[in-house]
Order: sequence, then C-alpha cells, then structure tokens
Amino acid sequence: MWVSTKAQYGLRALIEIGRRNGEAVPLKDVAERQGLSQHYLEQIASNLRRAGFIRSIRGAHGGYRLARAASAINAYDVVTAMEGSIAPVSCVEDNHVCDSQNVCGTQDLWYRVDAALRDVLGGTSLADLIEQSDRQQHARLVQLEPMRPDVLGLGG
Repeated sequence: MWVSTKAQYGLRALIEIGRRNGEAVPLKDVAERQGLSQHYLEQIASNLRRAGFIRSIRGAHGGYRLARAASAINAYDVVTAMEGSIAPVSCVEDNHVCDSQNVCGTQDLWYRVDAALRDVLGGTSLADLIEQSDRQQHARLVQLEPMRPDVLGLGG
C-alpha cells in the first residue's frame, strides 16, 4: 500500500489546524510551519472541507478550523477521504467478487493486511496525532537547550 502525499499532507494540515484549539488558521501559516506548497495545500484543504473535517472562516482573521473535535476524527477516515480505497488488493475491497477465490491461496493474507490497516488507522485519532507531534516537538526543543554547568554537576 502506498499513501499519497495528498493524504500525508492532509493529516499534517489537520494536525497543524487542530493544535490551534479552535483558532482560525490561515493556510499560509500551515504551509510555512509544515514546509508545504501553499498551492497544493489549497487543493488538499478543499478536499478536507468537502469531507467535513475542516470549515473555512472568512474575514480578516479567517482561515480554517476543525469542523469537529480532534478526538472524533481518525486517520482512516482522513486517508480514505483523500485516497479512496486503501485496500491492499482489489479482492478485499467492499462488494468485490473475486473469480480466483477458490484457487488463489492469498485472500486470507490480504484480508488480514486490510484489517490491520483499518485497525491502526481507525484506532488513531487526530487528537492522538496532535499529542504525539507535540511530544516530539517538545523533545526536540529540550535537546536544543544548552545544558547548564550546575545541572551537569560542574559547579557554576
């Protein structure tokens, strides 16, 4: 399975918008913080808006806000909204009839892969991703702080 940049950037944009706690976030800010093309991000935001993940706020302090709580948005819904089906092979897609079902020998494997993808993505909320991102960002900031001599036991 290959997840496109559209789905990856969509999740990154939602994380950035979601971490602002209801404040309208201009796409320019999201693009700058995430190092993404603003033009491409506008296309992605349009898809996210149509899918009901974000809503646009007009005006001088406009931008985008989450349309629902971050805990009510999961990665599976975002990825499938951006990608369509994420089934690893067509035979496990909903309503697909497989002509080779009795001779294939791999169908069970693909159903297990599909179930694992759904479990991991479906069990990961946007709130989880925001929290993880904040922890990673905090860890990077802590590593950048110079150690004080008194903390290192060198006196001072």
